[in-house]
Amino acid sequence: MGIERQIVNTSKGRLQYNIIGNGKPAIVLINGGSGPIEGWMRILPQLANWSSVFCYNRFGVAGSDKPQEPQDGRTIIETLREVLKITGLEPPYLLVGHSLGGLYANLYARRYPNEIAGVVFLESSHPKDMGLEEYQGKVIKRINKMLSVFDSLSPYKKFNEVNFVKETVQQILTSKAFPDIPVCVISGEKNSKMMPEIVRTKRLEHQLELLTLSSNSKHFPAKNSGHFPQFSEPQIVINAIRECWEQMKEPL
Repeated sequence: MGIERQIVNTSKGRLQYNIIGNGKPAIVLINGGSGPIEGWMRILPQLANWSSVFCYNRFGVAGSDKPQEPQDGRTIIETLREVLKITGLEPPYLLVGHSLGGLYANLYARRYPNEIAGVVFLESSHPKDMGLEEYQGKVIKRINKMLSVFDSLSPYKKFNEVNFVKETVQQILTSKAFPDIPVCVISGEKNSKMMPEIVRTKRLEHQLELLTLSSNSKHFPAKNSGHFPQFSEPQIVINAIRECWEQMKEPL
């Protein structure tokens, strides 16, 4: 069963989104880099049993419009805030950021702390992950460089968010401190033949470092998962979101 997509007209173009469920605080799901909303299919129904849940396709993903400007973190956050306002979802929000979406959740909480009451980092990127490039093999580096050249030849792919990760990281590093709000960190701990062991180890170190962002944090290891626990161990992800949500929900 697919996720129904609706269209919202923003000041920068049309975006696909979905809102399901009813309740506060609203849960805002932020996809990984260029990921579609279908990535949330295995957890969305259960989340909607106890709160409003929002997910969307960023510019350049699926049926959303192509981006017309660089998609760095600040730009992406401002568009997300506009969409949430148009669709009538009021803050504070619980942000759930997967992979690259974790950087946006990190930045959003720093820039607008009054709007965010909790963050779940799901196999999230960490600002220090940029340094892991040095451990890539020459072949991988060559392929990445070639793909970036091809992207620059497209009138819209040159604006793709994956080309502005360094800018997003810098925006995080120069923002205010992360607010002291509930934080849950979900880490996939399964070995991958595609990832050198040193990279896997350092990524996990970075994941655990996210716990230090708040005095109220908890780690949820997904031992049988790689980068997508929401597919392989959805109940762990649901449990983490629920625990974070329970700590921040409004009194009945």
